[in-house]
Amino acid sequence: MVERFVGTWKLVDSKNFDDYMKGLGVGFATRQIANVTKPTTIISLEGDIIVLQTQSTFKNTEVKFKLNEEFDETTADDRKVKSLVTLEDGKLKHVQKWDGKETILVREVNDDKLVLTLTLGDIVSSRHYEKA
Repeated sequence: MVERFVGTWKLVDSKNFDDYMKGLGVGFATRQIANVTKPTTIISLEGDIIVLQTQSTFKNTEVKFKLNEEFDETTADDRKVKSLVTLEDGKLKHVQKWDGKETILVREVNDDKLVLTLTLGDIVSSRHYEKA
């Protein structure tokens, strides 16, 4: 089921991302750069380990994890979080927890499109990717 996420995905549209970053506490200058950056997400498999790379002119990140196993992650905005990724209803659900806060990142694939929905409290952002 995870295989459908494997591939190279280019950002084509983003909604409400600035408010989401503001909610996370990302500074103004970083938000300005992140708002104009069009990252590429590369998802691959190494056995039962999922590798999630994000590449942009601004910053590159990589996380490796197994489904249903908590792991430590340093986010692109430098938060140190405890993460857990599960597969629910064909969607990859990525929960990040830090300092008593929580954000949920849900990835779903339809045809050659990947939608990333980011939720922080009542702030919801969506980022739309197309297969490269």
